[in-house]
Amino acid sequence: MPTNLSARLCTFVLSLFLIAFALPAFAGPFEDAVAKFANDDFSDTDEAIGVVAGSGNKLALPIISALQDGRLMADPDSKKVYVTGPDGKSIDATTGEPVASVPDSASAVRLNNRLRRSVDAAIGNLTLQSPDVGTRLQAAQSVFKSHEETALEPVDAALAKETNKSVKAALGEARAAILLFKSDASEVEKLEAVATLKARGDQEAMALLSGMGDQPVSVTKAAASAIGAIQSSLAVWSTVQNAWYGLSLGSVLLLAAIGLAITFGVMGVINMAHGEMVMIGAYTTFVVQEVIRTRYPGLFDYSLLIAVPLAFLVAGGIGVLIERSIIRFLYGRPLETLLATWGLSLVLQQAVRTMFGPTNREVGNPSWMSGAFELGQITITYNRLWILVFTLAVFAILLAMLRYTALGLEMRAVTQNRRMAASMGIATSRVDALTFGLGSGIAGIAGVALSQIDNVSPNLGQSYIIDSFMVVVFGGVGNLWGTLVGAFTLGIANKFLEPVAGAVLGKIAILVLIILFIQKRPRGLFALKGRAVEA
Repeated sequence: MPTNLSARLCTFVLSLFLIAFALPAFAGPFEDAVAKFANDDFSDTDEAIGVVAGSGNKLALPIISALQDGRLMADPDSKKVYVTGPDGKSIDATTGEPVASVPDSASAVRLNNRLRRSVDAAIGNLTLQSPDVGTRLQAAQSVFKSHEETALEPVDAALAKETNKSVKAALGEARAAILLFKSDASEVEKLEAVATLKARGDQEAMALLSGMGDQPVSVTKAAASAIGAIQSSLAVWSTVQNAWYGLSLGSVLLLAAIGLAITFGVMGVINMAHGEMVMIGAYTTFVVQEVIRTRYPGLFDYSLLIAVPLAFLVAGGIGVLIERSIIRFLYGRPLETLLATWGLSLVLQQAVRTMFGPTNREVGNPSWMSGAFELGQITITYNRLWILVFTLAVFAILLAMLRYTALGLEMRAVTQNRRMAASMGIATSRVDALTFGLGSGIAGIAGVALSQIDNVSPNLGQSYIIDSFMVVVFGGVGNLWGTLVGAFTLGIANKFLEPVAGAVLGKIAILVLIILFIQKRPRGLFALKGRAVEA
């Protein structure tokens, strides 16, 4: 009896020993899959991705995300796998327990193009049920791009629960992309998938339809028809995109030229230093942002609103000073004003180089001017959109000022007949100074806008001075409506010629067309009327 009891006790102890030491050897599917990442074999990695993504383990998303970002480390000696976070801290990928450090022998798990598609699909599957709308939308887009068959079931489950219209549409497109390449999908499902991708109508949809391989005849015909329809639609959207780029360029030209139109029209002065007024406005913006960055960082989003009036005052003040000290002695001698202002532009450029250095200066975009949005198949950036709105607002304010203020009335009178205006008691000398200051001030606020889309450097104004003169001459000297039409016409024409002739030849073609136009209409599109003008 004691012997039997002793044997049973030994058996029990041996069983406990075997359980304690044998259990790690019988790990679950999740643990086995994670260990395969350490094999440095693309097939094993692909299999591990599928098992981990479908395991439902809370560590699945961190592991696959780390794999995508190159932060999944595997030690081939111990077969241990580690997830390194963006903060540098690491955890054991199997248990989630933090580790002091990753072994020196560990290296990042390698990926190839096929595995990257699998990773995208896995992340899409794992985030399709996220409570955040943006995350679900991004997940649906990832599944659309990867179109892995394994994602069909999660997509169907997510589609059944989805209530957001945009996400639901994206999930439908992802499902169509999967069915299009699914070997056992029915002909009806594939035809529905083709129709869905045709409705999407972008380059990615056309690429999927073009690369779907051997399909039933009806599906092939439907895909060919869909590709033709998408190509036609994209051609239209390309035209719309070029038109938008032309409007955007036209708004920049209008903003740079509108001040020149005033001084050239009222005073007959060929101001080659006009571009430097634009440059001064841009550097005023830079100074404002530097002060805000160092002292009041919370006001950065308001930096442009602060810079606009300051740039107007600084550039306008310098303009009045130039008129009083140089231009007033050169009226009636256009060639001499051209030479004097050209020399002045060189002086101003060198002064800015001395103060700020010759290199480009950083001017940041406030948050409300950063980013872009999609409208149909075109992309619209917020900074360009705000510049267009700002330009039209400046134009409207300037028109109202010329129409409803005493200074505007005097400016129009001097433009039409300087001698008659002087005989009626208008101080033409004062009007000249204020007009030159107004034109320079508008150039200054043009510099604020241009600082958001161009390099702020001493040569900034030189990029726009020739185009500004072309706009003014083409539209009609001194006519604001002519300047508006001329700026947008030249902007749109330039953007439509660029794809055909290139940027340089496109500008040359525009210049030749303007020369030919001026031969027929020397006073531009909208000629000013008045005795002095017509004389």
